[in-house]
Amino acid sequence: MDELSAHLDRGWDLAQRGDARGALASARRAIELDPDSPEAHHLLGFVAALEGNWDEALDAYHQAIVLDDGYVEAMLNAAELYLHPLREFGEAIELCDRVLDLTEYDDERIEALLLKLDALLGQGETDAARKLVAALPPGPYENVGQRFLVARAYFDAGRLDDAAPLLESVVEADPQHADALYYLGLLRDERGDRQGASEAFLRSRQLDLQLGLPGWAPSSEAFSVLAAKAVKSLPGEKRQRLGQAEMYVADVPGPEVIVDASSSRPSMCSASPGASTGSNRSWAKPWRARSIPRFRIGPRRRRRPGTARR
Repeated sequence: MDELSAHLDRGWDLAQRGDARGALASARRAIELDPDSPEAHHLLGFVAALEGNWDEALDAYHQAIVLDDGYVEAMLNAAELYLHPLREFGEAIELCDRVLDLTEYDDERIEALLLKLDALLGQGETDAARKLVAALPPGPYENVGQRFLVARAYFDAGRLDDAAPLLESVVEADPQHADALYYLGLLRDERGDRQGASEAFLRSRQLDLQLGLPGWAPSSEAFSVLAAKAVKSLPGEKRQRLGQAEMYVADVPGPEVIVDASSSRPSMCSASPGASTGSNRSWAKPWRARSIPRFRIGPRRRRRPGTARR
């Protein structure tokens, strides 16, 4: 193994273990060895993103793409950043379309389609998003993470019959998959199975408690301040109504709140835009403190040899 490859492999291994500083040193050393290595710039972008340096990450990803205009993995990672946290949906869609034109590998096409789906939903283009779901490869999906993301896409498009077996199979393969249990609860609730929904929500809640709060979660005091500011920014009637309510902050809601929410969602939950076949439907998601990225299946590293071009 040459020195460049050794630094790249070490950098990815360190990044996957959460050692951003060590991975950054490996990425910079790799660039010193070969400034024209797209893989080195891609690694630098990935590490910068881990540290929350979005602009630096995008610069590195785009440099990798300049050096290799078929670098699908760099395009997907850049599209992911444009989608979240930057919310530059048009940029994300453009990169996803480039990937779809470049590759015939199902796993890469699925990731690009899921990212584009989220971007379309972010722009409020629910009809276009619903049509895009139909373009997803039919499977089977051997990767459990990918199977969950496809199931959630089906759910958000209102295709419950397609989402249900995938979610059930994810939970069967990984009983500790809190996100799949959460969406399984939503699906059961949509079908009127309140008891089944409560059971899935409570299992998901218990797993969240075991996992603990994610690193990005604000403290209870900081969250209270953010919530108060959000209430003050609401229009008149809503601000007046919520401003009089008492507010309590907890890591997760109590079991009784979840059970009650499943049986009386309209009064307990906030609605989010969704779509169903032939109707304007909205899903009320009773609780979920943890951010669930649709698109993270695993670190995208180097360009797959022989990536097919269309």
